[in-house]
Amino acid sequence: MEAIEVLEKYWGYTSFRNMQKEIVDAALSGKDVLAILPTGGGKSVCFQVPAMMKPGMALVITPLIALMKDQVQNLNDRGIKALAVYMGMSRREIELALNNAVYGDFKFLYISPERLSTAAFREFLKDMDISYIVVDEAHCISQWGYDFRPDYLKIADIRNICDAPVMALTATATPQVAQDIMEKLGFREKLLLKSGFERPNLSYIVRNREDKQGQLLNICRSVPGTGIIYVRNRKKCEEIALFLKNSGESVSFYHAGLSHAARTSRQEDWKSGKIRVMVCTNAFGMGIDKPDVRFVIHYELPDCPEAYFQEAGRAGRDGKRSYAVLLWNNTDLRKLKQLSSVSFPDIEYIEDIYHKVHIFFGIPYDTGAGRELKFDIMEFCRKFRLNASSAYNALKYIEREGHWIFLEDTDIPTRIQIIPSREELYDADIPGKQQMILETLMRTYTGLFSYPVRIDEEYIAEKTGTAVPELRQLFYSLSLEHLVRYIPADHSSVIYLKENRLRPKNVRLSPERLERLKTSWTERTDAMIRYAGETDMCRSRFLLKYFGQEESNDCGTCDVCRSRKARSVSKGTEKALCSYIINEKEGDYTLEDINVAFGSPKSDYADNYLSILRSLIDDGTVPPYKM
Repeated sequence: MEAIEVLEKYWGYTSFRNMQKEIVDAALSGKDVLAILPTGGGKSVCFQVPAMMKPGMALVITPLIALMKDQVQNLNDRGIKALAVYMGMSRREIELALNNAVYGDFKFLYISPERLSTAAFREFLKDMDISYIVVDEAHCISQWGYDFRPDYLKIADIRNICDAPVMALTATATPQVAQDIMEKLGFREKLLLKSGFERPNLSYIVRNREDKQGQLLNICRSVPGTGIIYVRNRKKCEEIALFLKNSGESVSFYHAGLSHAARTSRQEDWKSGKIRVMVCTNAFGMGIDKPDVRFVIHYELPDCPEAYFQEAGRAGRDGKRSYAVLLWNNTDLRKLKQLSSVSFPDIEYIEDIYHKVHIFFGIPYDTGAGRELKFDIMEFCRKFRLNASSAYNALKYIEREGHWIFLEDTDIPTRIQIIPSREELYDADIPGKQQMILETLMRTYTGLFSYPVRIDEEYIAEKTGTAVPELRQLFYSLSLEHLVRYIPADHSSVIYLKENRLRPKNVRLSPERLERLKTSWTERTDAMIRYAGETDMCRSRFLLKYFGQEESNDCGTCDVCRSRKARSVSKGTEKALCSYIINEKEGDYTLEDINVAFGSPKSDYADNYLSILRSLIDDGTVPPYKM
């Protein structure tokens, strides 16, 4: 079956989009390929079609759990067998999924990057028939990219176990980052296939305004259709949503602090059209393929063009006229410039945070590996009197150096730890149902006597013939008897310790790397500031040039292009007025003469020619008209 036939059979399309066919052909020929396609450019099809044409199963690595779940569901709905393994699944769920990946005739296994280095995964991987190693959001592997994930560096090791071609995909990579991606993934031969990033239907508008809320309301009222408004933090998210709601707009808000159920419900309301405008942080939008978004507004200046380009690109995927609007003012500039010191605290501070986290949880030196810690950053900062932003960035840098995984606002399964020793437990007088639950736990999980272990409530309930609500009551009863430590399912941030606590001065932190990262970050923020202040270069051309596309045309629809066109029209109007007044009327004219010659002031003739006439009179170019 040809690629186009596979595309039509499973996805219903009769032709490929720009560059998709070239990428599919490169993959089918067995080449390693880096594909850079703009947001909404159809990256998934580029690896899904060749994977359906080759024997075996594609291993798809992506950091976005929500996107992973959506794609697995989407493939299953099309009759294609796919499954996923990600952070948050119980040990039993992971083993079941990996067993299915080996023996279950699946075509796609989606996996989060932190699972790659686990011994269990690598053992199963030896028996998997891998057709392609697919790396989604590939910019995460580059330390100079804006969203580096240290676990991505483990991907190259996978090729030592399964020698399959690599397909790397991203929507945002500068030339430097693209080269870094191919080197880090061990490309046999560097092959970069890149679509043009032009979005002819997307108008980029930048407005420097002090009254941002007024501008926001005007845009929401003047542009029909679905919209997204991006803000920096949760508090602002809720404030803006309340303002718009009180102004009569159909609006909701979305950020990572909401429960999983609330996030899912609001996302579905927005996708279905029940809610028109979503005010959100950058937690919203990944993997959401809603084609009819008419406007995306950034209420504050983003800190890099990569994030801005990807988020703005969620507008107009259906090809119809849409708008990407950036609102900014001098306060934004000041905040962005101040972020540097907060985002890159010094090495001594970062190491201090490393030890304070362990102290916070009572973890001594040379212990802790494998612990999963429910982490409340605000409580942590209150205890040690820390600046929350500086502490947060230190936590993220420690993650970047590979010491732990820091998952923000994630859904945490129930965890159980057995308090007595095995001997004490066997001697205890425990009622039958509770005894059966404890025995089932001990048969199913290891480490229960050392620390709280994630458990699959539905599995334990099934094995013990108990309903889940009753099981939770039994856990609670066992905790009252001091037989178990019961930590119910929750929604919180989590730190997963990848190693034992290191002693002072042994924590691997590189001042040189930190300085290079700071320089790279400063270059990106400077580019974003230049973009906001640009008055001569077309917005689209500015962004394309940033991403290495030197050849492009003016879009004609951004605010810079429109302003240039207006200036040109104004110049033409000025010449016409001068010629008419001086040559035809010889300076003897009335306002009525002008109106007859140039039309009513309410007409659409160029811009307001009366204001141009006043300027010409003021500077003495033409005489005043007769009253």
